[in-house]
Amino acid sequence: MPEEILSQNEIDALLSAITSGEMDAEELKKEEQEQKVRVYDFKRALRFSKDQIRSISRIHENYARLLTTFFSAQLRTYVNITVASVDQIPYEEFIRSIPKMTILNVYSVEPLEGRVLMEVNPNIAYSMMDRILGGKGHSDKQANNLTEIETLIMSQLFEKSVTNLQEAWGTIVDINPILEEFEVNPQFLQMVSPNETVVVVSLNTQIGDVSGMINICIPHIVLEPIIPKLSVHYWMETGTKERDPETYEQISRHIKQVQVEAKVILGQSKISVNELLNLKRNDIISLNQSIDEALQFVINNEPKMLVQAGQMKNRIAVQVLEEIKGGVFK
Repeated sequence: MPEEILSQNEIDALLSAITSGEMDAEELKKEEQEQKVRVYDFKRALRFSKDQIRSISRIHENYARLLTTFFSAQLRTYVNITVASVDQIPYEEFIRSIPKMTILNVYSVEPLEGRVLMEVNPNIAYSMMDRILGGKGHSDKQANNLTEIETLIMSQLFEKSVTNLQEAWGTIVDINPILEEFEVNPQFLQMVSPNETVVVVSLNTQIGDVSGMINICIPHIVLEPIIPKLSVHYWMETGTKERDPETYEQISRHIKQVQVEAKVILGQSKISVNELLNLKRNDIISLNQSIDEALQFVINNEPKMLVQAGQMKNRIAVQVLEEIKGGVFK
């Protein structure tokens, strides 16, 4: 059982109680030796450790940043999405906590089993739709009377956003999210049994002047195959893992084949537009480079070496003199 650290005031109060006889030291020892019993609610089983919950939170913090960028570009307005909380609760409790009429997107996440549910508060969903249709982002429309065109527009928006979910989870597992269902009534949606433990990630969402919540419900069956990866040890191991020699060699080989622009700067000069317009044949432009000075060898517009001009096998060539690193000659 974890030790409790008492403050100085609590220690003083305890010593005072023992000294005055209000508390018996022998009874305290006896209570300490007795077995402690803790109430456990099987309907609210905690199947994920705090470490794993923190990993899920870290993944969705990245997901929130990706969604912020995506929706800002799609809606052409200010969007801010942040993680508010990450909890594990029974599926039945999650369904009861969301509005009776809301926007529900169900995603399959192959190769993982099960499906992930994204619940979007109606205020947020209708604000998105109003922006897409050219409005200012305000709408008082009800979820139960969406037209087919409005349903199609909204489902297409969330279907495009699946790449962000794929990218956010890419550090743990490669998934292929697909929007399978678009629903407005949670009572018609039964993904898992009512007592199944689910992780609910709540995202604070603000679109212009409208704010609301986006809730992501991830059943235990989805996360079960990757639970060992949801730990600090896995993140540390993957960060310090030795590189695969074969992969490293393949990457190096591909990098060596990349084409880069290489040029030698003979010199530079500044002239006025009037001088440029009046240039004639046999006119001379004076450069700022002396014939005795080394020339700059530039790769993709960045100086890399000092060279001198010459000739090799009847072709113009340069000879490398020294390397330039960070603007300092080596």
